[in-house]
Amino acid sequence: MKLPVIAPLNPLPPLREVIAKHGLSARKSLGQHFLLDMNLTRRIALAAGDLSQGTVIEIGPGPGGLTRALLETGAAHVIAIERDERAVAIAHELAQAYPGKLEVIAADALDIDVSRLGTGPRRIVANLPYNISTPLLIQWFERIDAFAGITVMLQKEVVDRLAAPSGTSAYGRLSVLAQWLCDVRPLFNVDRKAFTPPPAVMSTVVSLTPRPKPLAQARKEALEKVTAAAFGQRRKMLRSSLKSLGDVDFILKDLSIDPTRRAETLTIEDFCAIALKLD
Repeated sequence: MKLPVIAPLNPLPPLREVIAKHGLSARKSLGQHFLLDMNLTRRIALAAGDLSQGTVIEIGPGPGGLTRALLETGAAHVIAIERDERAVAIAHELAQAYPGKLEVIAADALDIDVSRLGTGPRRIVANLPYNISTPLLIQWFERIDAFAGITVMLQKEVVDRLAAPSGTSAYGRLSVLAQWLCDVRPLFNVDRKAFTPPPAVMSTVVSLTPRPKPLAQARKEALEKVTAAAFGQRRKMLRSSLKSLGDVDFILKDLSIDPTRRAETLTIEDFCAIALKLD
């Protein structure tokens, strides 16, 4: 996809100069690893699709590489949420170069209901801090109908779990929840050497597109209860791992599910069917 490049009001300094000016050394406590390659940040921005309408929400912009790419490629309105006061100052400087395009919120993203920010269609595009990525995803799944799309960079291990099919070792509670609510598509890997400082793991950009309705009928709380029990003792047979939920032998028999199977062999539709029966 080729979109027109929107130039800033004033020339922007290189990201490394911005980092030096603001003393933005990466803090391990904040899970910071900075992506300075503008070719990569533009690739992420373009992967999110047409951002010319609605609101783009970015978590942890850091030195602003992805923020610049979002604004350059035509995002109508970007809301950047940042808890590091040094990076907040950088974001405010960037906002001055793109008047009316960038809003900065100095806060912890875990404390913000992003589903209420800006106007729709809302899209989340971010290089997520690894130490809070899974809690953020679970939080967003609670309000998934508020988003047109989520394009984020995560640890490859987390993306593997999100996209894992049944019958694989990576398949678990997160896989079921994510795929029940979204079409999950891993897009491309990013080598650890692309970051400053390099993380210990490989990263992957993933697209999560909310489904018009969940993959199968179930109440979310009931589905989470079933998957928590099943994968909490994933090496046990279903008749044992689900025993605490009620008369599971009867339920499994009624659904023609072999009670000697293990959790990772069940499809999302199987888990939904069990949840409905338990309800």
